[in-house]
Amino acid sequence: MTQDASKETMPEETPAPEVPEAEPVTFPEAETDLIEAEIAGLREEAGKLKDQLLRTFADMDNLRKRMEREKAEATLYAASNFARDILSVSDNMDRALATAEADHLKEATEPVKNLVAGVEMTRRELLNVFERHGIKRVDPMGEKFDPHYHQAVFEVPTDDQPPGTVVQVMQAGFKIGERVLRPAMVGVAKAAG
Repeated sequence: MTQDASKETMPEETPAPEVPEAEPVTFPEAETDLIEAEIAGLREEAGKLKDQLLRTFADMDNLRKRMEREKAEATLYAASNFARDILSVSDNMDRALATAEADHLKEATEPVKNLVAGVEMTRRELLNVFERHGIKRVDPMGEKFDPHYHQAVFEVPTDDQPPGTVVQVMQAGFKIGERVLRPAMVGVAKAAG
């Protein structure tokens, strides 16, 4: 195709018709007031909807935070019943070790010494497992009696310690997180006389 042929196939440009300039539209004053009132009403409604939307977002954020907190607590305290049941194993190990005092071990045979060492290692491992799961032993000897963490079993008249001080621990307590799993069973000092 030559340049002459391409010129022949192109249509000629025609000028666009001139559009007359539009006259400004004027509304009667009553219509203007009505439109302005409608705009004000729509703005007020938009403000209310925006406020409602912001409140909904805040509620959703609070709900999300509460669910995260409840999930964390459920995870932390899920093993409470199992842990409470297994505390008796820890207590029995403590009692076994208390009967195998160092004085008795001097006279014991090698197998008995090995047995005691095995019980000690098992007890240490059990306490390490408790720690890994947020379970802490409460041994309040010498502390001020706290009914939230201790259960008073008896009182000891003494002048050696101030009244209300834990002077003997019958059974260690345990807590999981900040909750008491089992209170420590204790003897508490009272004024002598």
